[in-house]
Amino acid sequence: MNICVIGGSNLDISATLFAPFIANDSNPGHVSLGHGGVARNIAHNLKLLGHNIRFVTIFGTDIFGNIMKDHCKTIGLDISLAEQVSDHRTGTYLCINNHAGDMIAAVADTDIISHITPQFIEHRLGEINKADIIIADTNISQNTLDYLLNNCVVPIYVDAVSSTKAWRIMNVLNNNHISTLHTLKLNHKEALAITQEQTVADAAIKILNSGVENVYITLGIEGVYCARKIEDSETCRIEDITYPSLPVEVKNTTGAGDAFLAGVVHAFSKGIDFPQTAQYGLMAARATLLSEQAVNPDLANILL
Repeated sequence: MNICVIGGSNLDISATLFAPFIANDSNPGHVSLGHGGVARNIAHNLKLLGHNIRFVTIFGTDIFGNIMKDHCKTIGLDISLAEQVSDHRTGTYLCINNHAGDMIAAVADTDIISHITPQFIEHRLGEINKADIIIADTNISQNTLDYLLNNCVVPIYVDAVSSTKAWRIMNVLNNNHISTLHTLKLNHKEALAITQEQTVADAAIKILNSGVENVYITLGIEGVYCARKIEDSETCRIEDITYPSLPVEVKNTTGAGDAFLAGVVHAFSKGIDFPQTAQYGLMAARATLLSEQAVNPDLANILL
């Protein structure tokens, strides 16, 4: 399957504590560097699963940018549509995990992604539309997301990234009812934030009514809620189901949501129907939780 992934590429700096967190103090732990970014992680996971990946992103000309660019080439991503710019720092993501592996706090320095403008996409649109599937994250701007939804001719999948950035895709959908989004993946905090609803079921209904075909709302240890709207000449109903999470001894939570969407896309590409696609997403997320890296290099052996 030929898949085009558009969005962020970051150097990850991850710290995991050895003991419970103590505020306003130096906490012993393990610090590691890795290759991340929501879109980059999704692209890496899908490459491991055997897909041809064209990755559209922005690198800086600093040392981090060279590291990220070289690594993308090493793992086999096609970055011929990416660009390297000199006036911004390469995206950097810093996170602190507690002793159980759950994130306490994170900082994302991703201003460089502002270079992915509608004009940037327009110049590459012919090549992007050669893909079978397009995936984007909401690190890119609302205007760029709007341009993608209105000019791409293949199914688009979007990862909401965060509560702050998830508004971008919701605003696009609310302001343009012509657009149809194949799949939106968010977590429960993001879903409630952008819909102002009190339950994930009500949030899903509002999202579906905005023009999304399939919605997956991850629930942490409680699993994932999946919903889609089914319409015919006589009725309109919501098909929904919650799948429980898979048991796992968590080593790291960074990248689990990215792996979930990669698993869903992989399942769809294999002809698996909604909502069973979510089970592949859960398996991919579990594989990442088992790894100290944002992408489990053994994913193919676990999921295929």
